[in-house]
Amino acid sequence: MYPLFNFITAVSFIFGVCIGSFLNVVICRMPEGQSIVSPPSHCPACNHAIPFYFNIPIISFLLLRGKCGFCKTAISIRYPLIELITGFLALGLFLKFGLTPTALFYFIFISVLVAISFIDLDYQIIPDKLSLPGIFIFSTSFLFVPEMHVLSVIWGILTGGGILYLVAYSYYIIRKHHGMGGGDIKLLAMIGAAIGIKGVFFTLFTGSVFGTLGGVAAMALANNPEKGQAKIPFGPFLSLGAILYIFWGEPMIRWYINFIG
Repeated sequence: MYPLFNFITAVSFIFGVCIGSFLNVVICRMPEGQSIVSPPSHCPACNHAIPFYFNIPIISFLLLRGKCGFCKTAISIRYPLIELITGFLALGLFLKFGLTPTALFYFIFISVLVAISFIDLDYQIIPDKLSLPGIFIFSTSFLFVPEMHVLSVIWGILTGGGILYLVAYSYYIIRKHHGMGGGDIKLLAMIGAAIGIKGVFFTLFTGSVFGTLGGVAAMALANNPEKGQAKIPFGPFLSLGAILYIFWGEPMIRWYINFIG
C-alpha cells in the first residue's frame, strides 16, 4: 500500500512540475499574441533552440546553474519557481482528493489561475483567451465536484461577475475613471463557475484582504512619488483566494464564524 501511495505521490508532483513548465510558455507567449506550440522552446537572448536535455523542469535549471547552456545568459528564477508551485499544488490536490475526477478538475482550474496570475503581474491584463473559455469549461464543475450542482454554477457565475461589475461601475461613477479592469470581472465569474457562490464570497473577501496587504507593501517599497497611483493587479489575489477555498475554505469559514460569534 505505502509503496504504491509513495509512487503516486511522486508522479503527482512530477506531473504538476511538467505542467508548470508548459505554463511558463503560456505566460511568456500568450500576452504577446504568440503561439504556445510553435516555435519550440528557445533562449530569448541568443534565440538558440533548447534541446530536451536542457529543458528538464527544475533539474536543468540547477545543472546549468541558472544560465543558458549556450550564451550563458542568466535564466530567471521564476521559471523553476512556477514549476515548483504547480508541482506542489498537484501534490496537495492528490493528498486532499486522491485520484479522483475532482482532483483533476481542480488541477486544471488552478493551472489556469497560475497562468492568469503571472500574466496579470507582468502585463496588468487577464487574457480573454483564458477567462472567457474558462467560464464555460469550469461551469461543468457539477459533473466533477460532489458539492457543486447546476444552481451553484449559475449563481456563482452571476454573483462573481455581478459583484465586481457593480464595484467597478460604482468606482467609475465616484472617481470618473476606471479602477478595475474587465478582466477581473470575468475572472471572478470563472471562479464562481468552478467553486460556486460560497467560494465567490470567500475568494472576494480573502482576495481583498491579501490585496490590501500587498498594495500597502508595494506602495511602501515604491520609489516614485505618486505612491497612491500605483497599479496593483487584483487577479493574483483573487486566484489565491480561490485556491485557499479549494484547500481550506470550509474550515476557515467555520473558524471565522466561531471567532466573530
